[in-house]
Amino acid sequence: MFADRAKIYVRSGKGGDGHVSFYREKYVPNGGPDGGDGGKGGDVWFEVDRGLNTLADFRHIRKYCAEDGENGKKRNCAGKNGADITIKVPEGTVIKEAESGKVITDMSGENSRYLLLKGGKGGNGNQHYATSMMQAPRYAQPGQPAQELELLLELKVIADVGLVGFPNVGKSTLLSKVTNARPKIANYHFTTLNPNLGVVDLEDARGFVIADIPGLIEGASEGVGLGHEFLRHIERTKLIVHIVDAASTERRDPVEDIYAINRELAAYNAEIAARPQIIAANKTDMIYGEENPVEKIRAEFEPKGIPVYAISAVTGKGLRELLYAISGQLEKLDDKPVVFQQEFFPEHHFDVPGEPFTVVYDEKEEAYVVEGPRIEKMLSYTNLESEKGFKFFQDFLRDNGILEQLEELGIQEGDTVRMYGLSFDYYK
Repeated sequence: MFADRAKIYVRSGKGGDGHVSFYREKYVPNGGPDGGDGGKGGDVWFEVDRGLNTLADFRHIRKYCAEDGENGKKRNCAGKNGADITIKVPEGTVIKEAESGKVITDMSGENSRYLLLKGGKGGNGNQHYATSMMQAPRYAQPGQPAQELELLLELKVIADVGLVGFPNVGKSTLLSKVTNARPKIANYHFTTLNPNLGVVDLEDARGFVIADIPGLIEGASEGVGLGHEFLRHIERTKLIVHIVDAASTERRDPVEDIYAINRELAAYNAEIAARPQIIAANKTDMIYGEENPVEKIRAEFEPKGIPVYAISAVTGKGLRELLYAISGQLEKLDDKPVVFQQEFFPEHHFDVPGEPFTVVYDEKEEAYVVEGPRIEKMLSYTNLESEKGFKFFQDFLRDNGILEQLEELGIQEGDTVRMYGLSFDYYK
């Protein structure tokens, strides 16, 4: 079975403890401290492997741990750093924090390697704590603890165009005719389990990636059958192509089929249902009699702005016109790939709340200055150009009492706030 979802546990390495020891040698009975530092714990990385196309491996191995750093040793010998662990996933894998379901990162596009958890820093050996007043310190710093998370991995197919339709309407046949994909094709009354991807190459027009999204059934948005697993794969597509059985060989009404699928899309994600659509009225080679059901479909949907193309995936009739229409639609759409924005920040999750910060007014520059190690770290991992990143930034200032301190200092709307080279105008 196609595996597109998995839950795993990941843990970075603990930092090694600093060592307490003193230099001892013949004729040197009271040497100074020589305890070495602990080694750094290993990091947890995720990396795209384009040779993978499922999350099946994660069904057998669910726990991934980086190596702990070694403890420090005597004679100023530092402990060895723990080895990193790299977890390989297919392109298009979205990594979420399991409990909240919030996105940590989307392994697609340029994001082919991602540092998820940092290993703990090694502790200092007792050699660092010698002073003129205390020449024989019996204290060493413990290593920082490991970081751990339970993750939900979801594979969301990366394609420009998603083919949707009820089982046995001809999606797999169409895909095999127009791309290099080779899906299994038969007269099944149940649905294909695997989404199939193929590349469409056109002369003098933009090519595109097309995905046969496994057949939908009514109730899919509520999880009936494998509904959620199937619908997940359409989230990245920019254009939806409905394949319907215009000849009603399964005694289904093609108009009602289109409405039924749109209801499932809207119930799952209204944004997806609002994306541009094209209808491919298939199996026209099996239409007999004077009445043309394609005209009935056109009369219903073209006034709503949804073009209808009559095709036969078996004979190839109408496929060229359909493919060039799809390419033309894509040319009008935003070329940026659909990437899921970060909502959960592991660095903030593992922050130490007690880390200090300062809020002061710089009269010379006429600006309010906010500084501190926690502020600096937060800015290093927050994308302030994205809407979600900026909201996280605002929530961080509010939750940590920074906005309250600015107001106590008398800040007014339009005043400047400076944080490590970044300047912002203050507005309530």
